[in-house]
Amino acid sequence: MELTLLGTGAPEGLPRPGCPCAACATALGDAARAATALLVDGVLLLDLTPGAALAAARSGHTLGGVRQVLLSHPHDGPLVEVPAGLPQPGRVPDGRELALLTGHRVRAVAMDHPGTGYEVVGPDGERLLYLPPGGAPSGVPDDHPAYEMVVADVIGRPDGLARLRAAGAIGPTTDVIAVHLSDEVPPGAELRRRLAAAGARAVPDGSTLVVGAYEDVPDVPRRTLVVGGARSGKSVEAERRLEAFPDVLYVATGGTRNGDSEWADRVSAHRERRPGSWSTAETCDLVPLLAENGPPLLIDCLSLWLTYAMDEENAWDDAEWAGGGERALRKRVAELTDAVRVTRRTVVAVSNEVGSGIVPATASGRRYRDELGRLNAAFAAECEQVLMVVAGQALVLRG
Repeated sequence: MELTLLGTGAPEGLPRPGCPCAACATALGDAARAATALLVDGVLLLDLTPGAALAAARSGHTLGGVRQVLLSHPHDGPLVEVPAGLPQPGRVPDGRELALLTGHRVRAVAMDHPGTGYEVVGPDGERLLYLPPGGAPSGVPDDHPAYEMVVADVIGRPDGLARLRAAGAIGPTTDVIAVHLSDEVPPGAELRRRLAAAGARAVPDGSTLVVGAYEDVPDVPRRTLVVGGARSGKSVEAERRLEAFPDVLYVATGGTRNGDSEWADRVSAHRERRPGSWSTAETCDLVPLLAENGPPLLIDCLSLWLTYAMDEENAWDDAEWAGGGERALRKRVAELTDAVRVTRRTVVAVSNEVGSGIVPATASGRRYRDELGRLNAAFAAECEQVLMVVAGQALVLRG
């Protein structure tokens, strides 16, 4: 089954008409995207958009053989003119199946957002899932067979991918193609990086793909360290890297700090932006978690873990530090990094980068700064990818 993406952008396209934002200003050439529309084997058109016939011609195809036009979402704005000879667009009721004379079968998939998803099975059995903008499947049966290709709003609804992965509908070889791309993420390297973290990729408008053909699916790093300064966006970046995966365990190392209202507000803000399917463990006992099999871990953060470890060893006191506290702390750090080295779990850890700031005025403050630098370096050495976040921008240091 052959799929041609006549457009891969959001309903308004990219750049958006009249939008002065930086993402739209740089959406030029291959980065420019028309509204998403898919042509399947030249006989099935999923979403009719302005200029579809011209887009097909530019990609070396024609709409002359199209036998069915299906819409996936409400089309706001002026009506799109239906090219001469093309069937009138329609929608398939949720759960209903449509059989084409060409041997293709189309089943409508219910969504949690206005619109309809379409599962397309080709004459030879290849299976494609196409989801509308802003939508995710409202229910996916357990042990669902994996699709060969999923075409979806990866940036807008990464939780939709998580649902599909949890049910087995996205497997290790599923080719996940991001569409409905908007100015939410700058095009180019930043878009590729965000998509790779979700195990997805984007292709230029006009690309023709073979459903079921092996593609080099982006390799999601198994161990990642995200460092950055205060309010740099490092926690948000870490959360983004796992929001397309199900059953994440969020490991909060900061505790509750009873009576500290500012800390309670921070914890609440973190919880509100995390997917509802994630669970939380408030602990600094990281080694057993790393040793267990289980869902991905998001550890936030190593700097608070170090504070806890130094409290446990009374490493703030100069005499205790010289009398064995230093050795005890280094042993705990070594145990943690050894656990990271051999863990089978996907891990994303967050830590503060404090070495570039003001030199602390106290010996204990300088000790903490130095030990955190050592911890970050040792942890990073065991990670496939290391990121530094500055002003909300993630810089890849490794991987």
